[in-house]
Amino acid sequence: MSKSLRYIISLIILSAVAGGTWAFITYYEGEKPVIALKETFDRVGQQKVVHATLSDQKSGLRTATVTIAQDGKTHTLDSIAFPEKGTTHTTMRVDIDCRKLKLHDGSATFVIKAIDYSLRKNVSEKTITVIVDTSAPQIFHISTHHYINEGGSCIVLYSISEDIANTYVYVNDEHFLSYPITISDKPGYICYFAIPTDGKTDSTRIGIAAQDLAGNTSKSTVPIHVRKKRFRGDNMYISKGFLERKMPEFQQTNSDIVGLSLVESFIFVNETLRERNLETVQSICSTSHGSRLWDGPFLRMRNAATMATFGDRRTYYYRNKKISKSIHLGVDLASTKNAPVEASNSGIVVFSGYLGIYGNTVIIDHGLGLFSFYAHLGTTTVTKGQKVRKGLPIGRSDTSGLAGGDHLHFGIFVGKRFVNPQEWWDAHWIRDNVERKLNVNF
Repeated sequence: MSKSLRYIISLIILSAVAGGTWAFITYYEGEKPVIALKETFDRVGQQKVVHATLSDQKSGLRTATVTIAQDGKTHTLDSIAFPEKGTTHTTMRVDIDCRKLKLHDGSATFVIKAIDYSLRKNVSEKTITVIVDTSAPQIFHISTHHYINEGGSCIVLYSISEDIANTYVYVNDEHFLSYPITISDKPGYICYFAIPTDGKTDSTRIGIAAQDLAGNTSKSTVPIHVRKKRFRGDNMYISKGFLERKMPEFQQTNSDIVGLSLVESFIFVNETLRERNLETVQSICSTSHGSRLWDGPFLRMRNAATMATFGDRRTYYYRNKKISKSIHLGVDLASTKNAPVEASNSGIVVFSGYLGIYGNTVIIDHGLGLFSFYAHLGTTTVTKGQKVRKGLPIGRSDTSGLAGGDHLHFGIFVGKRFVNPQEWWDAHWIRDNVERKLNVNF
């Protein structure tokens, strides 16, 4: 046998040995598959979706099985057989329908089992003892008489039959978060909410939703009488001088309007930036202190004349041509130049800074989803996180933002919407619509 032939045979033998060694190591390895759940859980409601991730980086996944058992009877929820090569990672969505499976309320055992392609058939198993709970929570109305002005505020009080994971008041597709409180020494929930100013109150759906710890959801309609309101129309005539004075301020902070004409810049600021600023306010006010921080009627700016009211339908003209529209979501108050601005009620400052069309702005959280809003300020004297008392100076009026003259734009924000501030200045409205509900016995 020639030398070269012996060399080739040796290479073949070495390759075969190496390949066999690799196959043995790969398929006789002892590493078990890994099972991970997207979220932990210990309760199953009428329906439950479980997301799981399975992986085996060496020999790969062979099978995956998901079951739930109760009273000695096992139900297979999902079962997968994987091809011999290639599946090292997979995700599973498992639907549990307790009614279809005829599971009763009580204990059950949920199991995910995975086997790999090792010669040892390594097994991993994740077992969870769960409580089956198919009963939806009951909602009990505490406040029963609800009157709300279009564009105004309303509060609802209620209790729930069990511990819950989430509860809110819905107005069409908007959700207003509810907060736990004690009413007549009993646990309950309170929600401040608002309705749109679009004049479509006849078709407005208002109700309470509650989801328990098992995921069961209940809804209950809230009986409400909505008083329709006619809002003013206001024509705003924009001058070239105003545009030349104001638009550079926004061009410095908004790359979208660089290169646009003055009129085009105004349209962008008045419409697109206005919407973005509202989204920012909604984000800032998405969480609130868990107890009431305010007391009594909110303060109105001293010695100030009302220059614009809540809900004004504004139409903007430039050189007698209609160029844009907006809805005014506050009350404009004008006094002397750089007039002092005070906190309208006690609370916690959640924002103090520049906010687009509103200019220098302060937002105060009064607890349970209620906020006050101060815009077009010059200087501010409070910082985020600061506790403020009713009547404490927080800044001075000015012309920052899209203001044409020195004034305070004052707003009240409830949940996700600006509402008519005039209600919160009125002691009689607060007594009839807030205090009487809170003093109820149930």
